[in-house]
Amino acid sequence: MTARRLAPIATALLIASLAGCNPSAAKSESDSKPSAPAASQPGKESAAPGAPAGGNDLSLAEAIAKIPAGTEDRTGYERDSFHLWVDADKDGCDTRKEVLIAEAVKAPEQGARCALSGGEWLSYYDEVTVNAATKLDIDHVVPLAEAWDSGASKWDADRREQYANDLDADRSLVAVTAKTNRSKADRDPAEWLPPAASAQCTYGADWVGTKLRWKLTADDKERAALEKLAKGCTDTVVKYETAP
Repeated sequence: MTARRLAPIATALLIASLAGCNPSAAKSESDSKPSAPAASQPGKESAAPGAPAGGNDLSLAEAIAKIPAGTEDRTGYERDSFHLWVDADKDGCDTRKEVLIAEAVKAPEQGARCALSGGEWLSYYDEVTVNAATKLDIDHVVPLAEAWDSGASKWDADRREQYANDLDADRSLVAVTAKTNRSKADRDPAEWLPPAASAQCTYGADWVGTKLRWKLTADDKERAALEKLAKGCTDTVVKYETAP
């Protein structure tokens, strides 16, 4: 059983904290992804969950500045270069099922071979409640193709498998509606942001934290889009640890 399933907040290696960080002046809801912290009072920053108040967490703008610069190159990319949905801990539940179990608002029942029935999820990208696991996709916040473009093409197969099944970072894989996941496809923040304005700061922090965790680069357009987003997310906190 993975650490993510046992304690998804306390063991998270990558956490984005929303504290009144909505870039849209028309809405002020906090991020609705399960396990995300509650919003603080406007203008009052809060620490990421599991981190001490006043710790060394980075603002979104500071975190963006730490991403190394690079140019994207998709030469040779194939989705099969990343081995998906392994059962690393041999408990019968593969990565997809682990994420679904961890992020359920109402826990599903587990049957033979980790078959899931019932349960309830909140897709934070579009604020949609989902009552069937089959209606959810597991999104790589930084898509596999984007990871390839920005550094993963140089990794070996084992490293790419670790990236594709990263359960040790609580916010690099998310359960979202199939509609939003497929709308996003392999686009970066210069081309796509979650349709729910309330989710955009958290998404930016999740993206940046994942890039830093895996030492991936950002191109000029991506960085400019993230910096623009960060101007409306001044209270967003990014906490990450480099992948082993």
